[in-house]
Amino acid sequence: MAEFTMELNDEQKEVRDWLHGFAADVIRPAAAEWDEREETPWPIIQEAAKTGIYSLDFYAQQFFDPSGLGIPMATEEIFWGDAGIGLSIMGTGLAAVGVLANGTEEQIGTWIPQMYGDVNDVKVAAFCSSEPDAGSDVAAMRTRAVYDEAKDEWVLNGTKTWATNGGIANVHVVVAVVDPELGSKGHASFIVPPNTPGLSQGQKFKKHGIRASHTAEVVLEDVRVPGHCLLGGKEKLDERMARARERAKSGGERVKNAAMATFEASRPAVGAMAVGTARAAYEEALEYAKTRTQFGRPIIDNQGVAFQLADMRTQIDAARLLVWRASWMATTGKKFESAEGSMSKLYASEVAKKVTAQAVQILGGNGFTREYPVERMHRDAAIYTIFEGTSEIQRLVIARTLSGMPIR
Repeated sequence: MAEFTMELNDEQKEVRDWLHGFAADVIRPAAAEWDEREETPWPIIQEAAKTGIYSLDFYAQQFFDPSGLGIPMATEEIFWGDAGIGLSIMGTGLAAVGVLANGTEEQIGTWIPQMYGDVNDVKVAAFCSSEPDAGSDVAAMRTRAVYDEAKDEWVLNGTKTWATNGGIANVHVVVAVVDPELGSKGHASFIVPPNTPGLSQGQKFKKHGIRASHTAEVVLEDVRVPGHCLLGGKEKLDERMARARERAKSGGERVKNAAMATFEASRPAVGAMAVGTARAAYEEALEYAKTRTQFGRPIIDNQGVAFQLADMRTQIDAARLLVWRASWMATTGKKFESAEGSMSKLYASEVAKKVTAQAVQILGGNGFTREYPVERMHRDAAIYTIFEGTSEIQRLVIARTLSGMPIR
């Protein structure tokens, strides 16, 4: 088991510097353009694929880093470049985590490569969980999956919303209700292969921030997928459903549902996204405060500005520590006894919102214009306290973990 350390090794530092260079040279110069266009930045994703950043090999290398720091380190650097473009590059990872968390080895080997495509034919993937009436309340999910035993097929019907890459993805991972009586424990995840009839894109959302990332509804109308597209397989599902029914009768410990398993694995990565955005805004504000003069001196000489910057830096470093701890725990198999994954996402998300707002304030009127990037960063940061579990849900998870109450 890898010991927890704050010191990156030489290989990790090399990867970090390489990613930082890509973020500075490729992502940042394009950020404002793609934010205005509100379109998927395919040329940037293509460039990331050419350099090896957008690839299964790179993702796997970072995911299986024994220290657990590969994914948060990579994510922070890419989102330091830009959150919208960063999510376009990293968004496929959520679907990949969904397969890694719930799939068999054969499913992992079959579907994750198809999520990324290759340098000459770049693809993206989508994880579809939220619904118009089921966001934080996953138990309210209505998308149904019914097994057709005669054909060994699952039939999916429903509407998903807030799906990153929804409708434009090569592979969709869809969470659906198998047994409505079990609530959130009666859910399962399914692969919807490319060009499957019945899956279509619904409304594409025009968003406040992360506008370079495609977000849309996914409509499923009698979508038939082969039996082997049920992540984990039917035997495992039947066993899990049987245990859930027994525990429901006895009032025993509840089992995790498919969507929750994915979110638990990805929450520290969302925290790393928030750290990257916060750090970018802080650095912009710091540089501005050093060069902007008022009353004959740089504004950083004013205690009111200097103390804000001191707090910003302290909070960013604290957020990174929580993210790294949770990532290390997840990789080394340590249980989140106190909901450490949710802690990292909660704190980093709140820090990103606060730090980006302070950056706008330090830049004053300039910070309120699109001539400076902190305005965009402030808009982007708003998403971190909302998606993959709102801050309120994170607090609920933490509180219930501390009290011993079941997490539903």
